[in-house]
Amino acid sequence: MEVMRVSGENLKIEGQGFTVNYDDFGPVYAPPVIFIHGFPFNKNIWSLQLELLKSNYRVIAYDIRGHGRSGSGDSPLSIDLFVDDLLHFIDGLELDKVLVCGLSLGGYIALNAIQKYPERFNALILCSTQCPADSEKVREGREKKAELVVNKGIEAYADESIRSLFAPTSFTARKEEVRSVRKMIVNNTPSFIQKGLVALAERKETCSTLSSIPVPVLILVGKDDTITPPSEAEYLNYNIRGSEMHVLPYAGHLANLENTHEFNDKLKKFIDRVCKTQHLSKHCEEIQK
Repeated sequence: MEVMRVSGENLKIEGQGFTVNYDDFGPVYAPPVIFIHGFPFNKNIWSLQLELLKSNYRVIAYDIRGHGRSGSGDSPLSIDLFVDDLLHFIDGLELDKVLVCGLSLGGYIALNAIQKYPERFNALILCSTQCPADSEKVREGREKKAELVVNKGIEAYADESIRSLFAPTSFTARKEEVRSVRKMIVNNTPSFIQKGLVALAERKETCSTLSSIPVPVLILVGKDDTITPPSEAEYLNYNIRGSEMHVLPYAGHLANLENTHEFNDKLKKFIDRVCKTQHLSKHCEEIQK
C-alpha cells in the first residue's frame, strides 16, 4: 500500500532503532534531492539550498543519527551505520533513486553509499569532503579534540572548531552564520561528540573506488577550506570520470553558508542538467534553461 507523502518541517519517520527528523518540501513527483549535513551540525545548515530548489524539486534534509532532533539509538557510530541509515531512510520515504548532496561527513556517507548501492543514486554533489582515511596526525588531532570536550566542555570545543570551519572574511561578513553554526555544535552532548570523532577517525578510504562511480558528480569546495582543502577536491575531480569541480572564493569549509550565491548557482545548474539529460521526470522539461 502506498504511503501518503507528508511535507513540511521537522517531520518524523522511524529509522533503524531511532526516530529520524527531517524536512521535506517541493512537488511530490519531482526528482528527489537528499541533503546530508556534516559533523556535528544538523539539517538546518541546508535551509537556503532547500529554499532555492523547492519550486522545481522534492528537497529533503534530515538530521543524521544523534544530530539535531534525530534519536541516536544504541549502536556505536560508524560511517557504515550512517550509510545503512541513509538507505533505510530512502526506503522509508518509498523513493527509488535520488540525487544526494553531502557536506563533509555527508560526503563520506555519500561516497560509501554509492560504493554499496550504486543503483539507488542519480547523481552526487560532494561538498568540502575527501576520500582518504585519516592520517595518524589527523587521528591524533581528533583524540585531542575529544580530550578538550572532556576537560574543558562543549563550549571550548565549539570555539576551537569554529576557527577552522570558516574563512577569515566570514568572521566579519557572515557573523550570523558563525553564531548559528556554533549553536548547532553546542547543542550536542559531550559523549556524542566523542563518539562522532571516533567514527570519523575509524572510517575507511574510498579513493580506490572513485573511478567506478557511475553517475554525474559535482564537487564544490571553499578556496579557504583548511579542513578539506581544494587539493583534496582536485584529487576527487581527477579520479571521478566526467566530474565537475568549482572552487568557491570567500569560503572555508561551509561554502554553502559563506558564499551562498555562487554555491547555489553551481548547485542548481548541475541538478537542472542532470534532471534534463537523465529525463528524471516530465517535470524536468518544465524547468527553464
